[in-house]
Amino acid sequence: MSDCAAVPEFQRVQRQFVAHLRDPDRHPAPADVEPRRLRIYRELVFNNIAGFIRSGFPVLCDILGSSRTDALVRDFMARHRAEAPYFLEIGREFIAYLQNEYEPAAGDPDFLLELAHYEWVELALDVAEIDYPVAGVDPAGDLLSGRPLVSPLAWSLSYRYPVHRLGQAYQPDVPPAQPTFLVVYRNRGDEVKFLEANAVTARLLALLQSAPTAPPVRTGAAVLRQIADELGREDVDAVVAAGAQLLDELRALDIVAGVASVPA
Repeated sequence: MSDCAAVPEFQRVQRQFVAHLRDPDRHPAPADVEPRRLRIYRELVFNNIAGFIRSGFPVLCDILGSSRTDALVRDFMARHRAEAPYFLEIGREFIAYLQNEYEPAAGDPDFLLELAHYEWVELALDVAEIDYPVAGVDPAGDLLSGRPLVSPLAWSLSYRYPVHRLGQAYQPDVPPAQPTFLVVYRNRGDEVKFLEANAVTARLLALLQSAPTAPPVRTGAAVLRQIADELGREDVDAVVAAGAQLLDELRALDIVAGVASVPA
């Protein structure tokens, strides 16, 4: 028995209806549905998704313009199969579409995916169901002798393009020689912020986040000495001193929550 024959009639009609809503140019509507109602459903579904895309990716949509944005939303609806049913996940699904199914059109900027990802991160952090770490953290602890803890609400990112500067007035055709390093984070007041960083700060955060949690733990000073070695610096003490100041600055921003508390 074929798959079509095995599907009940109401499910067949439902699938045809949904396929038409997703991609009306390629999939005809069920014959017994009133055209006026179909148009209302088509507009409602498209406008809801397009509205969420526009609000979640305002800079990208402004650069693309209304017509190209609408075409991109149409293609997203037609080609992408979402894994999450929630509206708040539309942004993540849109990023997945740009990574996997999107085909650039003439005039699309090379930085399209990177800019979309940067804009998505802000929403993702804003709605992340993660609390700022309090338990097991000494917020005033010594960041050199203890193990600094990076907040799970701090995301260290790198891009080929300076995504935080892109807009109508600045749209480079090729990426700069040096990548852009950013830390996007949510502080104790649940405000989403970003910090323009550099390769050393990104490396420091990566080493701290990958440090073992079981004894013997790696102290902040040990991590900074490793960075000095990686940089080929002989003035290790100067690197550690500068790193200590950087760690204090990251703690003041709530990117570093403090040091791991030592059990009594």
